[in-house]
Amino acid sequence: MRKLIIGGNWKMNKGVEETAQFASSIKEKKVSTEGVDVFIAPPFTSLVEAKKSFEGTGISVGAQNLFWEDEGAYTGEISSVFLKELGVEWVIIGHSERRTYFGETNAGVRKKVEKALQKHLKVVICIGETEEEREAGKAKEVVDKQIEEGLLGVDYDDCDLAVAYEPVWAIGTGKTPHPEDAEEMHSIIREKLGAKGEEIRIIYGGSVKVHNMKEFITQKDIDGALIGGAALDVDGFVEMINIAKEI
Repeated sequence: MRKLIIGGNWKMNKGVEETAQFASSIKEKKVSTEGVDVFIAPPFTSLVEAKKSFEGTGISVGAQNLFWEDEGAYTGEISSVFLKELGVEWVIIGHSERRTYFGETNAGVRKKVEKALQKHLKVVICIGETEEEREAGKAKEVVDKQIEEGLLGVDYDDCDLAVAYEPVWAIGTGKTPHPEDAEEMHSIIREKLGAKGEEIRIIYGGSVKVHNMKEFITQKDIDGALIGGAALDVDGFVEMINIAKEI
């Protein structure tokens, strides 16, 4: 059985002080993560505090992005070398907000994935279709292309790569697909991954909340959740960890 992943993507929320407060609350609640891989991805400026504050909780720290070069004249970018130096374990790559607002391409995503895996970071590569693409019947085509071009030629180990299916139309909108529809897409993704498909964990993201998470992660091909806004609330995030532990 594939080990479930519960990831919290804080996006541009929670500075250093709020990160410390969140971790303190986690410790007070004596959260157990046994049997589940749990990580939080705070803003870059909160990574040092997160690494320190979450120590001993069983919750790992991830980054929301990185660049594909180790160093150089790349103003505003963050190297995988820097992340490793901080003790960061996970990195999210190709999130739809990066693709939409910052023009990230499948080719750029591939270079980032390759670099992150070379540095032994655990990668969550995000894929998913827009509402227009879905309505046009192109969801599978879009997802296939994102997988093909995002992982083209990349040598990945099944334990270091996870895929997050995040339908763009569901992120931050409150809209969610039926769990059975999400399962269908996860099954398609698993088949697309070929020989390693049964080993790779495919998680769902897109308006995941306490009230609907169990419906998704009990599906055969859904191996956890990448959680956005709901991961900012300590009580809710703890409850979602507990739900995953019970499965």
